[in-house]
Amino acid sequence: MHSFMQIEEIIRSFWASHPSNSLHLATGEKAWAEPQVAIARGDDPLFLRNKELIGPFLWTPEEAYALAFPEAPAPGAELRVISYLLPQTPETRADQRQETTVPAERWARSRFHGEEFNCELRLHLAATLTQAGYPSVAPERLPDFAYRRSERFGLASNWSERHSAFVAGHGTFGLSDALITRWGKAVRFGSVVSRIDLPVTPRVYGDDHHAWCLWYAKGTCGACAKRCPIDAITTGSGHDKDACFTYIRETTTPYATATYGTGATPCGLCQVKIPCEARAPVAL
Repeated sequence: MHSFMQIEEIIRSFWASHPSNSLHLATGEKAWAEPQVAIARGDDPLFLRNKELIGPFLWTPEEAYALAFPEAPAPGAELRVISYLLPQTPETRADQRQETTVPAERWARSRFHGEEFNCELRLHLAATLTQAGYPSVAPERLPDFAYRRSERFGLASNWSERHSAFVAGHGTFGLSDALITRWGKAVRFGSVVSRIDLPVTPRVYGDDHHAWCLWYAKGTCGACAKRCPIDAITTGSGHDKDACFTYIRETTTPYATATYGTGATPCGLCQVKIPCEARAPVAL
């Protein structure tokens, strides 16, 4: 039986040794700081609650697993969601703090090259566990992964890495909709659903999806709103996803492509120069 420490070792050794964990700069530096891991039960009631809130298109772990293994589906109780986060490096965060309208080069490269690595890590973890006798799938890598329109929340995907991370105990949502974790908000997520028995990470904030945000908890801060160049985050109505999406598609993506030669959709200005950049607020 694989233990939590063995799962961590699979992820961390791939992070430490795989050449794709790179910003593709002359410095040779890695795209990400050391990964962190948390585990949720496949039948955690929050997965169903998220589906009810976001829309019927959102997969539960059981549904995602059944798409990968239609001949041998498994009940949620027998599944675990292995959620990991990849923190931005101190150098990337320092560069990004200097920017006010477009992403820094390191940030744009982490969004492009770093996410290419993240996709490989998802697949590597799923394949390694499957070969060891624990059938596993990375839902975000399934052919049917796509974006839909949620009646309540607008643009939403049918597997949410952030919501999975919330259920697994990594952290809670902030005013900007990003997840505030123990390692801060400047992170990227991945996950794998596996038919394996692993101890579940305690969710110290319970079911409160805003517990670690100073604005929602205490009515203070709002720093992420001040960081947004187009006021797509406000203390009155939170995160305007459509305005954010438009700015990323029409401004930051063309800029990063022309300036740094990267693809993907970077912005992330609201994830740095804030109290929760690299940690959860101490007061909470």
